[in-house]
Amino acid sequence: MPIAPSELILNENGSVYHLHLKPEHIAKTIITVGDPDRVDMVTKYFDSIRFTTQKREFKTVTGVYRGKEISVISTGIGTDNIDIVFNELDALVNIDLKTREIKDSHTTLDIIRIGTSGAIQKDIPVDSFLISKYAMGLDALLHFYDSKLIQHPEIQNAFIKHMDWALEKSTPYVVTCDDGLSKKFLSSKVIEGFTATNIGFYAPQGRMLRLKTSDIKMNEKLRAFRFRESEKNNLRITNLEMETSGIYGLAKLLGHRAVSLNAILANRATQTFSTTPTETTEHLIKFTLNCVVE
Repeated sequence: MPIAPSELILNENGSVYHLHLKPEHIAKTIITVGDPDRVDMVTKYFDSIRFTTQKREFKTVTGVYRGKEISVISTGIGTDNIDIVFNELDALVNIDLKTREIKDSHTTLDIIRIGTSGAIQKDIPVDSFLISKYAMGLDALLHFYDSKLIQHPEIQNAFIKHMDWALEKSTPYVVTCDDGLSKKFLSSKVIEGFTATNIGFYAPQGRMLRLKTSDIKMNEKLRAFRFRESEKNNLRITNLEMETSGIYGLAKLLGHRAVSLNAILANRATQTFSTTPTETTEHLIKFTLNCVVE
């Protein structure tokens, strides 16, 4: 049964609506970044570039790094944009755009986020690298999908109880990275973390400028949360950002492999910010590219 034009929207040239891409434009290994300007920070290391396009905040460059073809795509900020990017990327490889029918064979993409983030634990230093083993979604996106099978209700329920979570806020959900893909990035340079994905940058992350938050102790409670994963490990929330839970949730639902890497530019507990944020981000980019091809 073909997917209706109102549901899978294509441009006049046959490309997917928001990303302006056709299937031949992307590689099977994809790096996502939030900022369109960061795309060039990654691709300047490529040996060659074969395709470039941009529509709105969605910029895509596909090229070769040390013999491996990679696409770099900017998502913009937030899981609402992740919803667009991941569904359209999946459509490019798993839906025949001419017949509008789902393909019989499934193609799996490897998707690596290179992002920036703020730590909430005092012992996580500014300018360090963190890989999100778990993500806590505080944004509601995954609840619009049939997603209970990939969630972790024991952690979620413990978190809701610990936080005294307000009923008018969306129910938190927990998802994980792809274990196989994440192993490529494990290193003494990288901290394994549990990332909270927030719906905004200010009050949703406990920041107050002129407006008060509804829970002035939110970050303090986030910092104190623990969940006993095993005899050797107590999970704790390590950092805050705005995309990872959507990336992990949609990747798992669509059958792709995803991992999120974070350059820690701020520490909210110590109220410090990196003095070299561009340099730290550059180091993470080079680290990521080398891990992808090794």
